[in-house]
Amino acid sequence: MLQSNNLGERLTRQVVLGDGAMGTMLYQQGIFLNTCFDELNLSRSDLVKKVHAAYVRAGVDFIETNTFGANEFKLAKFGLADKVEQINRNGAKIAREAVEEATGKPAVMIAGSIGPLGPQLAPLGRLTREQAGNAFVRQIGVLVETGVDFLIFETFSNVEELTIALETAGRICSLPIVAQLTTNEQHETMFGQKLPDAIRQIAQLPMVNAVGLNCSIGPALMLGSLETIRTVTDKPVSVQPNAGMPREVEGRKIYMCTPEYMAEYAKRFYEKGARIIGGCCGTTPEHIEHIVRAIRPLAKAAGGSKAPSEPASVSVVVGQAAEPIEQPAMPLAQKSKLGKKLTDGQKVSCIEITPPRGADLTTILEKARLCAAHGVDAINIPDGPRASSRISPMITAIQIQRQTEIEAILHVCCRDRNIIGLQSDMLGAHAVGLHNMLVVTGDPPKLGEYPDATAVFDLDSIGLTTVVRNLNRGIDLGGNSFSPPLALTLGVGANPVAADLDREIERFRLKVEAGAEYAITQPVFDVRMLFDFLEAIEPFKIPIVAGIWPFTSYKNAEFMANEVPGVVVPDELLQRMSCAETREQGRRIGIEIAREMITAIQDRVAGFAVSAPFGNVKIALAVLGKIEDNEI
Repeated sequence: MLQSNNLGERLTRQVVLGDGAMGTMLYQQGIFLNTCFDELNLSRSDLVKKVHAAYVRAGVDFIETNTFGANEFKLAKFGLADKVEQINRNGAKIAREAVEEATGKPAVMIAGSIGPLGPQLAPLGRLTREQAGNAFVRQIGVLVETGVDFLIFETFSNVEELTIALETAGRICSLPIVAQLTTNEQHETMFGQKLPDAIRQIAQLPMVNAVGLNCSIGPALMLGSLETIRTVTDKPVSVQPNAGMPREVEGRKIYMCTPEYMAEYAKRFYEKGARIIGGCCGTTPEHIEHIVRAIRPLAKAAGGSKAPSEPASVSVVVGQAAEPIEQPAMPLAQKSKLGKKLTDGQKVSCIEITPPRGADLTTILEKARLCAAHGVDAINIPDGPRASSRISPMITAIQIQRQTEIEAILHVCCRDRNIIGLQSDMLGAHAVGLHNMLVVTGDPPKLGEYPDATAVFDLDSIGLTTVVRNLNRGIDLGGNSFSPPLALTLGVGANPVAADLDREIERFRLKVEAGAEYAITQPVFDVRMLFDFLEAIEPFKIPIVAGIWPFTSYKNAEFMANEVPGVVVPDELLQRMSCAETREQGRRIGIEIAREMITAIQDRVAGFAVSAPFGNVKIALAVLGKIEDNEI
């Protein structure tokens, strides 16, 4: 008698065993890691089928289609976004052929594998819920049409994205669904959400038949997670661990868990109540064969319908995830001296000084002391401007505040740190007394000295503004509450002369809605364009600090006009600078232009952020009227 290919029915009477890694096996066949593994459904279907067949021979109850990354966003990176349907259709077809050819009977179930889309959801990224839903519809629809037996959503770290995927599947099909998260060694998602809360959220969805974990961690850590999951849901639990943590041996990633070790832990998973057991990265048909040999006799001895008695004694309490407690944010005026002046409507002044390339902070500290002595409110510390590598801006800001009598404004760039590192930096900044933040997306590495460096960009400035706003209310990335909340002033950048001004205005609106409390503009050289921008943002205006750059020479003016992104220099200013015959004359004309700019706009802005060209703070002080020209 053939077994039912209905996952729900099987889970009521047996433990269901799944396959292992697809990518690991393809890699062992000589496929490079930078290859689109999903595309192999078209170009190397023989290899994909060979892997499937090996798992079928190992004795599994289901195999997963080679479609984990076959969505339009991930495929677009390889120029394959138009092949979503073809790749998913072939993926299901290859799996079905492997089952029928290996067994002669379609007794092994086919699971349609679906992974995360890749880009972050808004507000942390630019992907809207509608775009995500449409992408999932496109992939799920094809897998359902091709006759997969159930859907398995795996390696999701964002519960919101997984929820969108599951709700989408529930609307367009009635197939059984397995929903799997991935967590770290602390049993938290990438965003810091605790495992029990995350599992509760997905387990309560009616279309979900089983919940669990896969990838990221090995069997020992996943056993601990299984024990936690069993206390928060009564739905069947799935576990598919990696074969331990990989090690690099002669340039290759090697997973160290032996088949015997994996089989031993599979028995423990079974004893703790897991109803779906398989493997993820690093697991091979040999690992899975050992798991099958270990579990089948245990299940048969238990009558085939029940796991050992221990799980039945576990208390299961199914409830809603605790809502994070949002605490009142500290008013801007109480966060810092800068925040108070902005709130009170007093004109603020800050000078931007780029951190040094080396480790000696002596000179920049001397410049900060000079600024403090002349009544400047803050020192602006950029974070890797134009994708350059310099001493840590946070360390620079800490030393300035500790060793001088002036506040720092720390620029926080999304380019170089992932979402976890950015949150850690914000927590650390507050802990050491840095309270003024300017959130920026950052220049891409290709604009700087290391064009081949890897950019992160987990977030853009809008997403990071949302993160900091939540931290200021005592809620971290994972939706966990903490106390006391942070007290960071939340500044953002603005470009009044952006090439696509409508987009810039829209992004500014989103920044304000995300929690921005003030903005500092790119250097302003065109008064009319600044005023037009201020009028456009009037409905959602926050204090605007105008960026001012004093030219030092005609060459410097040309550079700003032609090589600095986001800057527009009118021709008449270039003509004025071209009249300078000496270095001193060029510097004097540059200071005059900057002072004229301040006079023209001072009634419309909250203050001025003056750059110190080439690190010369005396030029910036002269622009602000703090010293005379002859003191430079």
